[in-house]
Order: sequence, then structure tokens, then C-alpha cells
Amino acid sequence: MTRFPRISIDPRQMGGVPCVRGLRIPVATIVGLAAEGLTLEMILKDYPDLTREDVLESLAYAAAAVQERQLPLAG
Repeated sequence: MTRFPRISIDPRQMGGVPCVRGLRIPVATIVGLAAEGLTLEMILKDYPDLTREDVLESLAYAAAAVQERQLPLAG
């Protein structure tokens, strides 16, 4: 995805779940930490391999992934 250059998906790594820059840090982990109330600074302290941009792009990726889509109804 060129819109999210920091997010990688590799079926050989972490079961193919979206991760940050090829690291073994799933986007879902970052989203979960934010949902638990951790601040950006706290996340960066716990995961020193991440950058501010990594965390922000992970959140943006997750938001785009769950964006409501119009689905046709089976009838």
C-alpha cells in the first residue's frame, strides 16, 4: 500500500498480519495500546524501535481498515 509505506504485510512474518516497517510489531498491538489509554510517549518508551510516525501511521491504517463500506444486500 503506497498510502501507508510504513505498514508491511508479509505472509512469512507474524502470519501475514499488518506490521510496522517489517518489524514484528503488529498494527493491532499499537491500536490496542492506544485503546488502553497509553499515550504516544508511553508507547514509544515501551517500543523503542518505533518512531512517532510509525505509531501515527499505524493508527491511520487501522482507521482506514475499519472504514464503513456500503455492501450490497442479499435478496
